[in-house]
Amino acid sequence: MSEYLRRTSEEVLRQIEHLRRARHKIFLGAAAGVGKTYAMLLEARSLHESGIDVVAGVIDTHGRPETMALLEGVELLAPLQVPYNGMVREELDVEAVLRRQPDVVLVDELAHQNPPGLRHEKRYEDVQEILEAGINVHSTLNVQHLQSLNDIVAQVTGVRVREIVPDSVVADATELRLIDLAPEALVERMRQGKVYPSDQARRALDNFFRVGNLTALRELALRTVADEADSDLDDYMRLHHIEGPWQTKDRVLVCVTPTLNGQLLIRRGYRMARRLKGDFLVATVLPPNRTPSLKEAQTLDLNLRLARELGAEVHRAEDVDVARRLVKIAKEVRATQIILGESRKTRWEEMLRGSVIERILRETREADVLIVANRAPE
Repeated sequence: MSEYLRRTSEEVLRQIEHLRRARHKIFLGAAAGVGKTYAMLLEARSLHESGIDVVAGVIDTHGRPETMALLEGVELLAPLQVPYNGMVREELDVEAVLRRQPDVVLVDELAHQNPPGLRHEKRYEDVQEILEAGINVHSTLNVQHLQSLNDIVAQVTGVRVREIVPDSVVADATELRLIDLAPEALVERMRQGKVYPSDQARRALDNFFRVGNLTALRELALRTVADEADSDLDDYMRLHHIEGPWQTKDRVLVCVTPTLNGQLLIRRGYRMARRLKGDFLVATVLPPNRTPSLKEAQTLDLNLRLARELGAEVHRAEDVDVARRLVKIAKEVRATQIILGESRKTRWEEMLRGSVIERILRETREADVLIVANRAPE
C-alpha cells in the first residue's frame, strides 16, 4: 500500500469517533427562504410514512402555510418556554429529546444563539449532545453562518453575522444537502410575502436580499458543498486503499500580528488550505523588547483562538528580528504558501526602518507569498 494512503493514528481515531456518533444531515442554503425547512419536513414525512420514528424538536415555519402543512402527522415536542428581554422564547428542549429517544429529531436553525441559562450557549452544541446520545439529527443552516466565511459575507453584504457555526460541524456531518434557488426567484418569493411579513420583506430587499448579495451567497453555498464532496471522496479512497493521483501536500502558513486584520488573514488561509487539501498553520512573532498594549494582547488572543478553532497548527515566538524568525518558521514547517497582511507603515517608515514583507519576499525561495489587502478598521 502506498505510504500516502496509510491512515495516521489521528485519522483512525476520528473514524472511530465518527462511527460512534449518530448521523447528522444538514440542509444547507444560501439564505432564508430557499426552502431548507420545507425540504427537511418533506423528507421527514416520507421517513414517517416508512415507519421511521421522527419527531420535530424545534421548527420555525415563519407562518408559511405550505410549511406548516408538512408538520401534520409529525410529532412536535413541546419547546422550552424561556423568558428573555420581556418576551417568551420557544427553545429546543434537549432533555425532552433525550428522554423520547426517537430515530430522527428535526432541528431548525442550527446557528441559533440560545438565551442565557440553557445548558448550551449555541444550538449546534445542543445537536452535538443529541448526536453523542445516539439520536440522528436533521438540521438546517444558511451558509453565511460558517465561521471561515464570516469576513467574506461581511465584505459582500455589509452585514457582520454574529451567529456562527464552526466549520467542523459541517465537516463532521454525515450528509450535506444543498437546497438551491435562483436569486431572482428568491427575491420574487420575498416580494410575494412568502419569506417574511411585508414590512420586514421590504427592509430585507433594500439591504441583505439584493440580487448581487444572493448570487455571492449562492456561490459560497455551492463551493461549500463541492469542497465537502471532494473531502468525502478523499476519505473514501483512503478507507478503501484506492490509488489516485496523490500529490505532495501543500502547507499554508498565515503570519499574523495583534491587529483585527489577523482574523481576515486566518480565514483566508483556512479556505486556501481547504481547497488545496493542505495543512493549515498560523505563526506570530513579537519583538521581546516591546510590550503589547492590553488591546493588542486581547486582539492577538482572539486571532489565535480563531486559528485553533479552525484547526490550525499555531506557532508563537519572540525575536528581535521578526522577518528572520518568520522565514525560519516557514522553512521549518516546510510552508508552500505564505500569507501576509498589507503593511500599515508609510513608505517613509519602511525606507527608514525596513519592511518585514520585503524581507520575507527577498529571503523566501521555497514558498509562494500572498499579500492580502488590509480591510479591517483601525
